[in-house]
Amino acid sequence: MKYVICAWGLLLVIVAGPQVLAQTAAGNTQNHLLSEDLNNTLPKWLHFGGEYRARVEGFTGGGFKRNSSDTYLLSRLRLNMTLEPESWLKFAFQAQDARAFWKNQNPPAPPYQDVMNLRQGYVEIGDVEKKSVGVRAGRQELAFGDERLIGNSNWNNTARSFDALRGTLRHNGYRLDLFAARVVKQQNGEFDWSTPGNNFYGAYGGMEKLVPNAIVEPYFLWRRQSQLKTETGALGTMNVGTVGLRMVGKLPSNWDYGLEMDRQTGSLGTDTVGAWAGHWLLGRTVPTSHLHPRIALEYNYASGDSNPKDGHRGTFDQLYATAHDKYGMDDQVGWKNIRNARFTLETKPAKKWTAVTKYDAWWLADPHDALYNAASAVVARVASGKAGRFVGQELDAALGYNFSRQFQFGGGFGHVFPGTFLKNATQGVSYNYPYASTTFVF
Repeated sequence: MKYVICAWGLLLVIVAGPQVLAQTAAGNTQNHLLSEDLNNTLPKWLHFGGEYRARVEGFTGGGFKRNSSDTYLLSRLRLNMTLEPESWLKFAFQAQDARAFWKNQNPPAPPYQDVMNLRQGYVEIGDVEKKSVGVRAGRQELAFGDERLIGNSNWNNTARSFDALRGTLRHNGYRLDLFAARVVKQQNGEFDWSTPGNNFYGAYGGMEKLVPNAIVEPYFLWRRQSQLKTETGALGTMNVGTVGLRMVGKLPSNWDYGLEMDRQTGSLGTDTVGAWAGHWLLGRTVPTSHLHPRIALEYNYASGDSNPKDGHRGTFDQLYATAHDKYGMDDQVGWKNIRNARFTLETKPAKKWTAVTKYDAWWLADPHDALYNAASAVVARVASGKAGRFVGQELDAALGYNFSRQFQFGGGFGHVFPGTFLKNATQGVSYNYPYASTTFVF
C-alpha cells in the first residue's frame, strides 16, 4: 500500500493526458473537469474535486560544494470536499498526500514528503474571497499580496497552511482582513499540528480607489514566539511587528509598476529588533509584437546584522513567505540580508505557450551577516566580513504549456554563477537546478 496513492495519481496523468491532448487537437470545446460530471449527479450542497502534480527535479553543487547532487520525483495528490448547506455557510476539507521518490534523504521529510494528512479543514460563514463579510475558522491557507511575507509556498511539495481565525470586511473598493494564526508544523508519518507559543497576527488592508489604476495595501503583522535564543544564548520570547505597504498599478503606454516597503521593530528577550526591506519593480508590455513580450526591471533589498553579539538584531525576517522564484528560480537566496537586481523577459510564443527568462545578481546587505536561502536557512556566513559582498549571478529559463483546464506542463533550468562571497565562504561550485512538472486537475 506504500505507493498506491502515488501510482494512482501517475496513472491518472498517463491515461488522461493523451485523452486531453486528443480532445485539444480535435478542437473539443467542452474542456470540463472530471469532477464536474460527478458533482452534477450529487446534491447541490456537496462538491468534490482534486489535483495531482508530479515534478522531477534535481540539483548539482548543493551548498556550492563538490560532489553534492540529487535527482528525485515529487508526487502530490490533493482531494477536496466542500459542503454548502446554505449559501452563507460552507465546510471545506482538503487531504494531501505528498511523497518523494529516489531522494538521497531517507526517509524524505518536509518540505518533500508528508504522507496523507489534513492540509485544510475549516468552516466559513459568508465568503472571505468575494462577499462583503466573511469569517473562516480552522486549518486554511493564508496568502496576501504577492506573498513576499505571507503565502502558501505552493511550489514546495508539502506547501503550507495555518490553523487560523480570519475575518474579512469588503465595501466599495475597500477591504480589511484580520487574522490570528499558528503555522502548521509538518511531520511526516504523523498528524500535523500547529505549535503552541508560535503565534502570528495581522491586519491586511486593500484600497482600489485611492490611486487611479492601482491597488494600495497597507498592513501590520505581529509575530510572537517563545523559547528562542537571544544573541547571548539565553532563552527569550520574540515580539516583532512589521508595518508595511504594498502598491501595484498600471501607467500609460502599457507600463506597470510595483513596490513594497516594510519596517520591523520589537524585541527577542533582551535583544532589540530593527530591520527593513523594500521591493521596487517597473515593467512594460509591448502589444504590437506577436510574442507579446513584457520586460521588467526589479530591485530588492533586505537589511542584515552587522554584529551577532551586540544585543541588536538587524536581519529582516521574511516571515511565512512564498519565496520561490522571487530572487532566483534556484531558491538559493531569500529576502534577508540581500541586495538583488533582476531582469525579466516574458513572452507568449503561441496561444497556450509561455516562456520566461530571468537574470539575477546579488550582494550581501551586510558582509558580516549570512547568506540566507528562500527557506530562511543559512547558506554560508563569514562573521569577519572579509569574504566580500558579491554573492553571484543566476540565469533562469522556463517554458510552460497549458493544454486545458485539466492538464498543464512546464519545465525549466536555473544556473548560479558564484561570486566573490561564495568562492571565499564555500567551495564556490556552480549550482544547477533542472525540473519538469505536470499538473492534472480533476
